[in-house]
Amino acid sequence: MRPGAIKVFRTRLSIGALLGFTIVGINLAAVILAPVIAPYGQADLVGDVWAPPSAQFWLGLDSLGRDMLSRLLYGARTTVSIALLITVCSFAIGIMTGFTAAVIGRWVDIALSQLVDAVMAIPTLIFALVILSVLGTSVPALVGTIAVLDSTRVFRLCRAIGLNIVVMDYVEVARLRGEKLWWIMSREVLPNSLPPLITEFGLRFCFAFLFIAALSFVGLGIQPPIADWGGMVRDNAPAINFGGLAPLIPAAAIAQLTIGVNLLVDWYLSIHSRPHGLAA
Repeated sequence: MRPGAIKVFRTRLSIGALLGFTIVGINLAAVILAPVIAPYGQADLVGDVWAPPSAQFWLGLDSLGRDMLSRLLYGARTTVSIALLITVCSFAIGIMTGFTAAVIGRWVDIALSQLVDAVMAIPTLIFALVILSVLGTSVPALVGTIAVLDSTRVFRLCRAIGLNIVVMDYVEVARLRGEKLWWIMSREVLPNSLPPLITEFGLRFCFAFLFIAALSFVGLGIQPPIADWGGMVRDNAPAINFGGLAPLIPAAAIAQLTIGVNLLVDWYLSIHSRPHGLAA
């Protein structure tokens, strides 16, 4: 990156962006280092039910006497990793189908668009609950179900972007040279679609992250004894009746990561919504 670009990058790195980078960085460290820094195993029973925070148990214990801090760290690894995998899979499906519809057009565009519209007509949460009730609550079923449902949103975005790009002169030149579908999508359409796609990736990650938490809360997400933040809220919800804070800890973890990712998305949008961006 040129010195001028680095200077612009620094000047545009707002307080919100710094906060977003800090939040996401801490969560990534928890994902990577969970087995190293967690005081106990995620399923270890180490004390009394809902014991309050202490010098030994910094965040207290949960509904079965497991260390909340340890489960929070392992839950970060589980929830974030699965959400990231879902987002990558949904983008792989959405980008391929969306750009294919835009580049080929005609009956392919009509068929894919009608199929996506039919899937989107059903509320996502209800659709997921039905599918997972039939397929079971394994991690592959969870990833596949949410990725396919979420890819419909990515398809709509990629198709809209692709339709604006395929009419450009450089795409027409590539067609006249005899370039194939894959070459046009990967070399002409995709590179010119990156800013909105990167932004959408952050938003779709938040959606997948919150969706996993919601499914776990109703019992159809990640299953015990594996720790995840949505399941931790569900397991410790009765503590509210006794004035306990156990369910609020994973709920706050869900909120802070969502806020951090959205701060980065807002910052990225701000530096790419102006004519010269980082190229100044």
